[in-house]
Amino acid sequence: MNRRPRPHGEGGDIGEVLEQLASPVDNMILAVGGHTLSLTHLGKRLWPTAGRGGLTKRDLLRYYARISPHLLDHVRGRPVFVTRYPDGIEGQSFYQKVWERRPEFVKTVRIWSSDRGESRDYLTVDNLPTLLWLAQQSALELHVWFSRIGAPPDGKRLGVNYGESEATLERSRLNYPDFLVFDLDSYVYSGKEAKGAEPELHRKGFNRVRELAHEVRTIAESVGLRVFVKTSGRTGLHLYAPIIRRFTFDEARAMAETIGWFLSARRPKDVTLEWAVEKRAGKVFFDYNQNVRGKSLAAAYSPRRHAQATVSMPLTWEELDEVYPTDFTILTAPEVAARRGDPWSDILEAKTDLDALLEASASARAG
Repeated sequence: MNRRPRPHGEGGDIGEVLEQLASPVDNMILAVGGHTLSLTHLGKRLWPTAGRGGLTKRDLLRYYARISPHLLDHVRGRPVFVTRYPDGIEGQSFYQKVWERRPEFVKTVRIWSSDRGESRDYLTVDNLPTLLWLAQQSALELHVWFSRIGAPPDGKRLGVNYGESEATLERSRLNYPDFLVFDLDSYVYSGKEAKGAEPELHRKGFNRVRELAHEVRTIAESVGLRVFVKTSGRTGLHLYAPIIRRFTFDEARAMAETIGWFLSARRPKDVTLEWAVEKRAGKVFFDYNQNVRGKSLAAAYSPRRHAQATVSMPLTWEELDEVYPTDFTILTAPEVAARRGDPWSDILEAKTDLDALLEASASARAG
């Protein structure tokens, strides 16, 4: 399994963080990466029914520290939104994009906001101190963009002015995604859901998603794409097909939609692209509309709002047939990742040049 070099000192920081968090105190000053971080209410239960007696903010901090060598690879240099649960998953939550106050080690990128008609500073999560600072804010879920500000391996020709205007943003790296994204969600109900509730996680529904994920992979690979898979941490699966940054989000969405309609034509009884929830019942929803600048999915290894403290876990395709989303929690995922590495470690090196594919396809048709 390929592994990227880690920032100098990161491994030592993790061990030191875990040693400090072993203290039973409820409030402390944590030293990490040459910075200090004030931690409070470490005993607050964020997942009240998970584990033995619930999992706490301390458990979330420990998880972020242990998984950081993998998680940071998938969020670094990308705008990140978070969902915060100050009173745990059974309390009120809110989605946060912009932070007015933040420590000096927290990096941001200034991006033009089309809705507001002005530029704003959006968070990036580039280091372990930032991850732990977010844990202190009870940020249980990290939602990450599909585009990034970094150049390698294919962004040198793209603009880096993200905040001056809508026009400069559209010419920038942030308007050219690294992936086509396919979000598969089960709308096969267990029969135990409350009236009007979303489908709960159950094996019949997940098996249907798993089956269709393999079919999406087959279709995508038939046009030369390589597809990576992870659990959503909820009822579905996220499939990412890395692409050279030659296409805008609008173009990428059209490509993803084409694959979705092709799949639904082959499996009309099993797949739907319907936006109306009531029309999805009994099927798997193929969501291609995530392929939009500014939209996001749970990052790889992000915790989720699930009673068992599940995480969005990258998988190999061989593993997919053997696992279930609740196999991967903030308690178990670090051991799994340490044992078999990160199946997504080479995702940015596995990009397909869709331009070349489209040209080859056009030549074949002409011939």
